[in-house]
Formats: sequence, structure tokens, C-alpha cells
Amino acid sequence: MQQPMMFFVFLDSLTDMDVPLGVLLILTGLTGFHSKTVSEVSVKAAGSISIPCCYLPQYTNHVKYLCKGYYFSSCNYKVRTDQKNSTKFSISDDKIKRIFTVTINDLTKYDSDYWCAVEIYGADVRNYFHLAVTTGQHSFYVDDQQKKAFQGGDITINCHYWHNLGEFSWCRVGRSCVTAPSGIIDGTTVTINASVPNVFSVTMSSLRLESSGWYLCVSGEFQVPVHLSVTEQPTTTPNTVRRSSASARTTPPTVPEGPNRNAPFGLMESLILTSALIFTLMAALFFCFMLKRHKQNKSASPAMKEAEEEVTYSVVKPSKKLLSERSCVEQNVDVTYSTVVSMRQQKVQKVEANDNNVTYSTLAFH
Repeated sequence: MQQPMMFFVFLDSLTDMDVPLGVLLILTGLTGFHSKTVSEVSVKAAGSISIPCCYLPQYTNHVKYLCKGYYFSSCNYKVRTDQKNSTKFSISDDKIKRIFTVTINDLTKYDSDYWCAVEIYGADVRNYFHLAVTTGQHSFYVDDQQKKAFQGGDITINCHYWHNLGEFSWCRVGRSCVTAPSGIIDGTTVTINASVPNVFSVTMSSLRLESSGWYLCVSGEFQVPVHLSVTEQPTTTPNTVRRSSASARTTPPTVPEGPNRNAPFGLMESLILTSALIFTLMAALFFCFMLKRHKQNKSASPAMKEAEEEVTYSVVKPSKKLLSERSCVEQNVDVTYSTVVSMRQQKVQKVEANDNNVTYSTLAFH
């Protein structure tokens, strides 16, 4: 429920009068923020810190921002949800869980006083938090603000402290808390173990997806925000993935059986297919060559037969002449050659056995 305007004016006057911060924290808790919020955090110089700031449902669509300064009336805007983030400051708004988160990087001793605020008509609602920046040992801290776990599993968060600051507890931001030794938050069992010196361990069991969100390690007046992300258990564990990878390196790829397989051919299948194609091509070329040669031989046979039928031979009968005293000189002029005339014969079926088809030549000597 939004408070009357006079109440906001009263709060502003209190901040200007140097009213103790403890009183302001109680009062500002009534102006729009839940009571389980961050107020005092131990941080290390040059590090970074994320601070969750939860708000009431009526401020879901309002602008949220981070303001720096001890007094809210004179603080300086550092980052807003309607503006871009910077390297030093960033902000994000989870409207479902109604929590906006501010992150401050490269912490120095001057990063001590800040306000989470929601912009509304009139005096903005806000929550103050103080950063105890140190160059030495943290007073109270966790190893990592971001934790991840699987649904149905467990997770343990170790909260370290330099000296005992007060009672240990584990709180969900904006909701309930559990003190040692055990309790339940939103259906999840919480167990706190402080048997180890300078460490108290928080174990959350049977995690649910709804267990995701911001929590606080609390010791006395100090808090350390921890964000938990719970996801579904993967079907393939990391060990199975590693075994599958090792098996893939040692086992050759296989092609699934069946007529509808879509996997690519392996090396052996490719070689077999290529060899079959080459053999088929060579067989086709050989068949074409033999067919062409057979046709050439078939067309050449009638021509040869016809050529043999067109030749007519003549008989030459030389007559010997007695040698004279000048035979050695006249030998070359005593011979007269006859002319051979070739006549084309008729076809075999029309040839008759008579002497008219034979022509004789006469050889005369001079």
C-alpha cells in the first residue's frame, strides 16, 4: 500500500537531520521494500559486488535506479533501468520476482554509501545499504556470489567470517529466514552447520526450480548476497559426454542399417561405388568398340569379294630364239611384251562354262 505524501516528507526531513541509519532502515522498510534486504556488506577493494533490491508489486513498471551518497536528498544517480549501463555500474530488473539487481565494479574506499530506489510520483521509495570496503581480510564473505544446482539435488554454500559477528542465519531476500540448526524455506530443507572454525555451511536439499533466487548469508548485522540458479537435470551427464567423445575417437563411424538411412557414405562404400562405376564404363566402351569393328568387317567383305571377281589373268608364253653371235647385244630387244586387258566378269550366277569368256594374248618375237 502506497504511503501518504506527508510520510515521505517526514522521511526526507529525517535524512537531512542525521538520524541514525538504523532508524532510517526501519522506516524506509515501510516505504515499498521488504524487511529482508541488504544493509551491511563486507567487500574487498578492486573487487565487485551485486546487491539485490526487492520491491512491492505496485512498482513493477516503475523506473529503478542506484543512487550514491550518505543522504538520499543529495545522492547522485549512478545507473537507471531506463538508461544504459556503464563499466562501473550496471542494473537489471526481474519483474516476475520483483527484484532489481545493481552491480558495482572496481570497488574503492569511496564506494561506501548507496541507495536502491524506485521512482514514483512524489518522494521515491528507497533502501540504504553500506559497503565496508577493506584492503585486507573480509569480515564476512562467500567464495562466489553466483551458485548453480540441479532440480532435486543439493547444494552447500560456505559463509566465511573473520570473527564471530553474531547469530548465523540463512534468509531468502524478501521472505523468511532459517537459523541454526535447520528449517524450511519455500518447501526446501535448509541445514546450517557451524562446526568448522570461521565457516558456517548452509546446505539446501531437494531443490526445486522455484528455489532459484537471491539469498543472504547473515551473521549479526552483516549480510552476503548469494544468487542461486536451479535448472533441470540434463539427460546426459558430463561423464557420459566424455565417454562418448572417447568412444567416438576410437570407434570408426558406422552407417545405420535400413533403406531410409540418411547418414553419408563411409570411405569403403565410396571406393566400392567408384570401382563399380569405372568397371561399368569400361565394359560399355569395350562393347561399343567391338560392335563398331564388327560393322566395319561386315561392310568390307562384299567389296573384297567384288574386287576379286573383277580381275582377269592372261597367260604369257615366251618363245625361245637361238642365240647368234651378237646375242649378248640383241638379247634385250628380242622380247616383246603383251598387254594384259582386264575385263569385268559378270556375276557368278550368269557365268556360263564356255571359251568366249577367255581372252588370250599373243607373244611375237622380232
